[in-house]
Amino acid sequence: MIVIDASGSIMGRLASSVAKSLLNGEEVHVINAEEAVISGTKEMVCGEYIEKRNLNHPRKGPFYPRMPHLMLKRAVRGMIPYQKPRGREAFKRLKVDVGTPISLKEEKAQTIDNAKMNDSSKYVKLGDVSKILGAKF
Repeated sequence: MIVIDASGSIMGRLASSVAKSLLNGEEVHVINAEEAVISGTKEMVCGEYIEKRNLNHPRKGPFYPRMPHLMLKRAVRGMIPYQKPRGREAFKRLKVDVGTPISLKEEKAQTIDNAKMNDSSKYVKLGDVSKILGAKF
């Protein structure tokens, strides 16, 4: 099992490397999902997510998550063929948590080097976006 720390990582790049690991048959556990970063201004990023949430009928969908760990999980789901058996099995091997669970405190979490945030000044943390959407965590 691979434990990945999402702190300071760009969400899309992190999701693509996690999806690649899942499709290769590895079990992946992502921690600190609320510390992942989305690049762009706060108004642009939050506007896009609010637009997605208000896209259609609230009972009939499409349904977009508010919680940061589910938002990251949804980003990974978009990068695997989740409607086919291989993708469904890969998606079942993924676990994403807000914070660090007690069972993983002593395990060494690795970081993805190419997903690390560079010196770009415009970014929003995933936890901040989810709070604007109305998540309570």
